[in-house]
This record gives sequence, C-alpha cells and structure tokens, in this order.
Amino acid sequence: MRRVLGAVVAMPAAAAPDAAPPREDRLITQFAFTLPMGYVDPDGEVHRDGVMRLATARDELVPLRDDRVRENPGYLSIVLLARVVTRLGRVREVHAGVMENLFAADLAFLQDLYRRVNAEGHTHVEVACPGCGRHFTADTAGGRLGES
Repeated sequence: MRRVLGAVVAMPAAAAPDAAPPREDRLITQFAFTLPMGYVDPDGEVHRDGVMRLATARDELVPLRDDRVRENPGYLSIVLLARVVTRLGRVREVHAGVMENLFAADLAFLQDLYRRVNAEGHTHVEVACPGCGRHFTADTAGGRLGES
C-alpha cells in the first residue's frame, strides 16, 4: 500500500516480466479526513483526524436490520458511518455511540464525505477563484486551516 493525496491506495501484486505495464489508476479504498469541529470524548480530548473506507453492499444492508434504524430511519446514517469510519483520532473503537455524540457540523461533514467517496470515488472537487477565475482542485476531506 502507498499514500496518494491523503488516501491509502491498494497496490497490485508484482507483475510478471512479460505482463502488461501496470495501470496508473489505482483503487483508493480509504480516505483520510479532518473533522471541522472534532469529536470530544468523555475525558474531554478532541479527536479530528480520521479515516473512512469505501462502503460495501453489506455495509448498506446490515443497518436496515438494526432495531434502532427500524424505529427511527434517521438513525441509518449513524449506524452506517460507524461501520465505515475506521479511525477517529485516538478513539479505540468507532461505534454508533461515538457517531451519536458528534457535533451536527461533523455529522453533516461525514455524510457528505460518505456520499462523495462512494458515489464519485474521490474527495476532490474542481473550483474556480471568484476573483481571478483560475480553476484548481480542492480536497473536500479537510485539512489544516489554509490548506486545500
């Protein structure tokens, strides 16, 4: 595996000498992110940096059998995000209880990130400077202030 644009990239096994040259496009399966506000754990520590992996069909089906989701369909995103967020700061285990305690801005951020990586396969968006009109790519997964 190697890191490309803040994402962990699955690398294919070494090819045979007579095999076709390796493709430059790689499947990105994990996406690093930085929450706008951060999860505050019971000890008061703030956790902002995390990793979300691509969702599988199972990730989208299993929550539909969850009683909490059946009672309140709005809970679906909580259970789903708890399955695909694999790391959040130094939190040992990311589960629905962690997702429930996110600030609304962070929950909305993760919902949008989930949609982007699973529908579009990346976290980048083409933008234009309103002042000069120059076009460039920005990473919507967050980062330090002033970085794109």
